[in-house]
This record gives sequence, structure tokens and C-alpha cells, in this order.
Amino acid sequence: MRNGNLVPLHKEPVVIVGGGVAGLALARTLMDGAVPFVLIERRQMPADGGLALNLPGNAIQALAALGLREQIEAIGHPLRRREYRTARDKLLFEVDEDAFWGPALRPRSIRRSALVAALTEGVSRDLLRYDADVRSLEFHPTQPKVRLQDGTMLGASLIVGADGVRSTVRRELFGRRTGRGHALLADASWRFMAPNPGIDCWTVWAGADCMILLMPVADDEVYGWAAITTPNPISKSPCALLELRSEFPRRVRDTILHAVSRPDGLYHSPLEEVRLDHWHNQRVVLIGDAAHATAPVWAEGVALALEDAIVLGRTLSKASDIPAALVEFEARRRSRVAHVQAKTDAMSKAAKLPPFVRNMLLPFLGPKNYRQTYGPLKEPV
Repeated sequence: MRNGNLVPLHKEPVVIVGGGVAGLALARTLMDGAVPFVLIERRQMPADGGLALNLPGNAIQALAALGLREQIEAIGHPLRRREYRTARDKLLFEVDEDAFWGPALRPRSIRRSALVAALTEGVSRDLLRYDADVRSLEFHPTQPKVRLQDGTMLGASLIVGADGVRSTVRRELFGRRTGRGHALLADASWRFMAPNPGIDCWTVWAGADCMILLMPVADDEVYGWAAITTPNPISKSPCALLELRSEFPRRVRDTILHAVSRPDGLYHSPLEEVRLDHWHNQRVVLIGDAAHATAPVWAEGVALALEDAIVLGRTLSKASDIPAALVEFEARRRSRVAHVQAKTDAMSKAAKLPPFVRNMLLPFLGPKNYRQTYGPLKEPV
């Protein structure tokens, strides 16, 4: 990362709202491009969560572009295969991810806290402001401003909303008027960590009313995600998971029981998506989940956020006109994001078929959809 003198685009810095993956990746890219910035994050310290992420090959490629290849290879757990199974543990299809991506882009799992720490490394603490929550934005054609909850006003050459699926910047920028906006896909999903019951690859089991993913993050530990896929009167309670787990194999049942018995480590959240007709207006722009959160069918949330940050940072580093740079950024990113959204919709539609039909079709459709989804994503941004 280059640490030379920063050359401002305008009198004020880029203000990045959100200190997660997208915001920190943009901070690193702006430092490389000698663009001044300040990052604000509502939490009192870097986002942790303690849970894990799947990094498909294009995420590995983006992290390498950010100068983090060696760190990710050292701390990430290799994922060499994917398996899709029925609730009764019948293998529907598998994908050799090593063969598809190759060693240089081998997918990995990683704790979110470890990825955040890697992205933070080398970024000056003077440029990171924690415990700074946004109250509102003040729009202006040349110098927008961010008002914080404590009343502080920050002038900016550009405001970047990297503040996730429930983005304050998006609400201030667009409200509910653009595209489909912020949509709820399902009331209930849970994330958790648990002892590894013998899982050696990314594995998902699909039942009639529930879908469960287990992904090793170490030989002795797995990350788990479970979602109820049909309406359930107690769907927001872990009791729903206990009721539905009976149709799954023993290793899955035991893992769910372990997670539910430790409620402090069980994170409930609805399943949400964001679809917008525009990601920017004047000198405010959205990146990552704030712009285009999708269901985790293809685990592309982190990868798309990293790519957004790289493309926006590089575009700004050579820009003489910020509004024109935002038009260029969105034009360069739209087709790739739209591709992921379309493939997500297609796989989600297949997952909602009656189990008998779904289990009959997926052995043929699954490998084809995998190749069609990830093939174009091998191209670097």
C-alpha cells in the first residue's frame, strides 16, 4: 500500500459511512490512490460479530488486489468442494471448487473478525472514527455534509454509504422511492458457530420447510446458517429450529441442538435484499449491501462489496469530476451485480419447488447453474 502524500480531489475528504468490509476495502483503495478520506463507524470498535464468511474465488481475487493474498491464505480455511444434499442426507450434486477456480483463487472460509482486522491493517487510525453515528445528510452539488448524532458536521467531497442492508445513507438518499428498494425475503434465519461434526466442505441440506448450511472454518469448528423457508408462527424463535431439525441427519441435528442450547451465540436476523434503480445521486453513492444486498445463495455479498470498493476507489483516484466518476463506477458495476442477482433469483426459485421436483432437477441444474454463475466472475474487475 502506498503511503505517500494524499492529493485531494477537492477541499474536503471522501466520507465513508460504515466500517465493515466494503468501507474498509474502499479506505485501503483510496490510500493506494492518494485520495483523502475519513471513515466513520457507529460502533465503538471495529465490527466483529465473531462469525464467519465464505470467500468464493472472485473474493480471493479482490483481496489479492488489495494486497492481502498472503494474509488470507494464512488465516482462511480452504474450501475445496461444495455439496448440496436433501434433508435425508442424499447427495444431489457436488462441485469440485479446486478444479473450477484453481489454486490461486481457491475459495476459503474466514472469521469475519479476522477479515476486518486484515482490512484494517495499515489504515491510519487517525482516519477511522468509531462511535460516530449518522443522524442525517445535507445534500449539496459540490460539498455535501454528514451530520452525526452528537451534532458534529463533516464536510465531504463525496459521501459513500457502505453501511449495510439497513443503510442510513440509502434512506437519506432515496427513501423508498427507487426500484424495489429494501425487501424482506424471510422472517427467520440464524447464524452460529459450533464444533465441527465431521464436515469437510461447504455443505447445504434442504428440507421441506428449512435449509441448513454448515461450513468448516477450522478442522474442529463450523459456521452454521439456518433459514425457515415457509411461514411459521414461531419462526423468530429458536424453538422453530428444534422442531424442524428432526428431518435432518444426526450430525446436523446435534449441531443445531448445540447452537440452540447456547442462545448467546445464536444470531437471529431476517433475510433481506436491496434492489435499486440507481446507486448514486450528485455526490452521494452506495456500495456493497447498502446498494445491492442479495440472498446468500451464491455467497457473493462480500465479494461484490470488495469489488465495488476497488472499482470506486480506482475510479476516484483518476477522476477530475466526481459526478462523472460516479456515473462511470455504476456503469462498470451494474452488469456484474445484475448477473449475480439474476442467478440468485433463479436458484432461489428452484429451491422453492416442491421437494420431490427440486430433488429431481438439482442434480442436472445445480452444476450448470454453478458454472454459469461463477464463470463470468473469474474475470477481474
